[in-house]
Amino acid sequence: MYKTILVTLDGTSTDRAIIEHVKRLAKLAQSRVALLHAADGWAARTYGPDAVSPEITEDTAYLNRVRAEFQSTGIPADAELAYGDPVNQIVKWVEQKGCDLVAMSTHGHRFLGDIFLGTTASRVQHSISVPVLLLRAK
Repeated sequence: MYKTILVTLDGTSTDRAIIEHVKRLAKLAQSRVALLHAADGWAARTYGPDAVSPEITEDTAYLNRVRAEFQSTGIPADAELAYGDPVNQIVKWVEQKGCDLVAMSTHGHRFLGDIFLGTTASRVQHSISVPVLLLRAK
């Protein structure tokens, strides 16, 4: 059913909810997992893949740890660091590489927070044609 599941990560504690959920789902569906984080600091937005900054170093290490976590449970996993606006990078990844499901944690903002902050999840789900699993972090 889900050959490839794209798991978007923002590097915060909200990631744990989607990571744990996808571990079970990927085992059940015998899926491959692709982990994606978009570095969106000044260096990442300005220099893209040529960026060198503490943010890039920390993000890369985080992705490698999460990938190893999936792999240690027998789930094939790849990790990729993108550079720039998270919504644009997620949509671009889906369009270029394809997947069967996009899995994301949400921060659980309510009405006013969504209006003023916008939501990456909402913007992504309205920009792609594959199913999106949204899991609200506790």
